[in-house]
Amino acid sequence: MKPIALAVAALLATAASPAGVEVTISGPQGALAGTLLDPGKNAPAILIIPGSGPTDRDGNNSLGVKGGVYRQLAEGLAAKGVATLRIDKRGLFGSKAAVADPNDVTIAAYAADAHAWVDMLRAKTGRSCVWLLGHSEGSLVALKAAQNPSGICGVILVSGAGRPYGEVIRAQLRANPANAPLLAAGEAAIDQLEAGKKVDGGTLPPPLQPLFRDNVQGFLIEAFSYDPAKLVAAVRLPVLIVQGDKDLQVAVTDAELLKRGQPAATLKLLPGVNHVLKPVDGDDRAANAATYGNADLAIAPVVTDTIAAFVRK
Repeated sequence: MKPIALAVAALLATAASPAGVEVTISGPQGALAGTLLDPGKNAPAILIIPGSGPTDRDGNNSLGVKGGVYRQLAEGLAAKGVATLRIDKRGLFGSKAAVADPNDVTIAAYAADAHAWVDMLRAKTGRSCVWLLGHSEGSLVALKAAQNPSGICGVILVSGAGRPYGEVIRAQLRANPANAPLLAAGEAAIDQLEAGKKVDGGTLPPPLQPLFRDNVQGFLIEAFSYDPAKLVAAVRLPVLIVQGDKDLQVAVTDAELLKRGQPAATLKLLPGVNHVLKPVDGDDRAANAATYGNADLAIAPVVTDTIAAFVRK
């Protein structure tokens, strides 16, 4: 994989809007793109690193997440005097030209991209450092990037796993009773990937094949090799852990594991907030999941309030 070029590309010729302006940097084979929303030079600046799958810089994806979760977060933070840069992952959306195959990626490659964005933002704005905010899978990217603290103010982990990903996927499979017939095959596949070996996806039960498809197994093998609790323990920067107690994908115990790994971290548990940062009433799983696709439902204000207070103190 080619190294990330750190040359700063010019701002595209687009007018500023309440949602920000587009910026680009050089990627491995083409441009990486993002949106900068900057309320002023004295504002703390946050790089928002997106979660898993085909999630765009605004926080939407084709698997059913709507409403612009990251765009809402950026706009809310701007109103509180905090700048943000939200980005498209290499190979997707505005960063499509960066690599030929968006599945040919690693957590380490995403972390390199994060550093390239930090370098751009510091060079462009004169800031001494930039905060890394990783949501979901992005929290693992942020932790990996923070192993090299150069140019980083601190780390904000939002809805991030505290266990190795293999353990998280096992728990997710076990949480749904309908998966009982699939568990043996699914756990065997996870065991093999954790051992650094690929599996024959065609031999798996059809419901498992999208999860372990052949073209993502290289990514999974590398991602499974990281232990977030060990990574956070090595971070020598301020750390904020933000976790909703209605999260269906990552448990409160994950946040507690991260806190145990880094006792100096600040842990904020947010009542009534789910994985995509939206408010949820009650414990009905179907109602919780339905909020993902509700484009009219705003993110919980406590998320923005918590993050802004931490970076501005």
